Amino acid sequence: MALDRELTDVLSESKKFYPPSAQLRKNANVPDYEKMLKQAAKNPLKFWEEAAHDLHWFKDWDKTFEDKKKPFYKWFVNGKINLAYNALDRHMGTPVEKKLAIIFEDETGVERKFTYKQLYHEVNKLVNALRGLGVRKGDRVAIYMPNIPEIAMAMLACAKIGAMHSVVYAGFSAKALADRINDAKAKVLFTADGSFRRGKVIDLKSIVDEALKETKTIKKVIVTKNNKQKIKFNKRRDVWYKDFVKGQSTEAKCAQMDAEDPAFVLYTSGTTSKPKGVIHVHGGYATGVLRTIKWVFDLKGDEVFWCTADPGWITGHSYIVYGPLLAGVTTLQYEGMPDIPKPDRIWKVVEKYKVNVLYTAPTLIRAMMKYGTAWPKKHKMPSLKILGSVGEPINPEAWKWYYTHVGKRRCPIMDTWWQTETGMNMITPLPSASLKAGSACKPFPGIIADVVDKKGKSVPVGKGGYLIIKNQWPSMIRTIYNNPKRYIKTYWSQVKGAYFAGDVAFKDKDGYFWIQGRTDDVLKVAGHRIGTAEVESSFVAHPSVVEAGVIGVPDPIKGEVIVAFIILNQRAKPSDELKQELKMQVRKGIGPLAVIKDIKFVDKLPKTRSGKIMRRVLKAKELGLPLGDTSSLV
Repeated sequence: MALDRELTDVLSESKKFYPPSAQLRKNANVPDYEKMLKQAAKNPLKFWEEAAHDLHWFKDWDKTFEDKKKPFYKWFVNGKINLAYNALDRHMGTPVEKKLAIIFEDETGVERKFTYKQLYHEVNKLVNALRGLGVRKGDRVAIYMPNIPEIAMAMLACAKIGAMHSVVYAGFSAKALADRINDAKAKVLFTADGSFRRGKVIDLKSIVDEALKETKTIKKVIVTKNNKQKIKFNKRRDVWYKDFVKGQSTEAKCAQMDAEDPAFVLYTSGTTSKPKGVIHVHGGYATGVLRTIKWVFDLKGDEVFWCTADPGWITGHSYIVYGPLLAGVTTLQYEGMPDIPKPDRIWKVVEKYKVNVLYTAPTLIRAMMKYGTAWPKKHKMPSLKILGSVGEPINPEAWKWYYTHVGKRRCPIMDTWWQTETGMNMITPLPSASLKAGSACKPFPGIIADVVDKKGKSVPVGKGGYLIIKNQWPSMIRTIYNNPKRYIKTYWSQVKGAYFAGDVAFKDKDGYFWIQGRTDDVLKVAGHRIGTAEVESSFVAHPSVVEAGVIGVPDPIKGEVIVAFIILNQRAKPSDELKQELKMQVRKGIGPLAVIKDIKFVDKLPKTRSGKIMRRVLKAKELGLPLGDTSSLV
């Protein structure tokens, strides 16, 4: 079985090291990986305090860390700062202002570039226009846009005002967008006429119009003209982006925010049908993201950084928009698929823009593997110096292909584990570390992690357990929007005094962490987290469906895809036509990212005495694995 082979690969690779070159170790921002880990572990608070000094503060903090109201921790108490100021304003008057801040290209070949000074002016015009609309500190602004420069401008403008942005991935459905707008009670929405995907135009504006039928708080919709397609326009509510900012001043005052003021809310799927609104704040988030991007990717200040994710996810927030700009480097935004029109598009972009850091997902790496090694060989990519992996555990086979055929065995792979809730890379090597294919190595300096059993005790080497973070860190989630009880229950009630990550992992004899996947009912499809309850709710919304249970099964490209077990009502009859109808039902309810591999019609679902569906049993049966303890089944 594929699972057995993959586990054998992992165990085999746990014994092998891929050491850095002597030159790389000598020139790295952190030359001695192990020494820095030990040094930071002695006094994590001092480590993070030093990291915070890399930012501009309007007023220094009175206290580095406060835990009076656990687990509602505070960092840099009473300090005054602004996330957007540090990403843009502080670079003005320095050599950085003349650098390229953003390079943009889409599937059709359209290219746009903005220097830091130009981006600063564009953001300021948007700040002034939003203030003229009445957007103030604490307001929520929804953003439903493709990976284009205007999405970064909207995020930065909100942060500069002190309004909380809520970015919703533009692959989500109208219902998913409406749910997130309603929870945040957003008053303004940014969108675009459409986006490009595999040579087709996705009509985003029609999705927005449908979503807004279910919302009451949106007063204005700001539409970017991205692909010139005809759309419906409500003149009382909708305004073109260019018209919105026309005539506005290129200078704007920046709000001085408290370090603990919320910067944004980002929704992530959980184990219930309602997504969780993760809150991140100005001070701690900026501190964690800047320190990690500089150290993990060894940034010196003149790099072109390409994270292939989307700003709709935390990876895009931290390592497309805020991280690169905080570090004063060039971020590359690409809208569309990396294999259009040919499988070498991704390598063509790397070569064209002389990309220095490529940060991508195992799903994409496996997709490129499918096309073969001839495509990357066609392109000269000597500019690459660091490779990165994010979104899900990378299997050793994909790691070695990436290392050999893309990095030419000279570019170390930074395999990063982290979450929407953590805000920054948490378990990751640094370029000076000796790597293992498929392992995220050790915790980032200043982070103390462990693998424990149900009672919170450390498990022996090589044995699987629950991944926890034993200390606090600046960029950590502060709460779940409008639901502090859920915040406590989800993250702080499983293991006393520790952050419960919800992932299974093991440590090898060298202290390297190997992430194995989720413990809860969250699917990881192509690196995207989707709650099983969300998918099941979409199925049950169909009039023929009585009940649904869904699981994730391994897929060679996407990591996981969805298999659904459906109970129909007495009037409905199983058929291929109904399967297709149900797939479209989920696509409408969640979006195309919910990839359904198969639908199986069943008479009953395995449940506990309390009525909880035992998805573990469904998964074991589907994969031909032992059922384990079934004593709680009714």
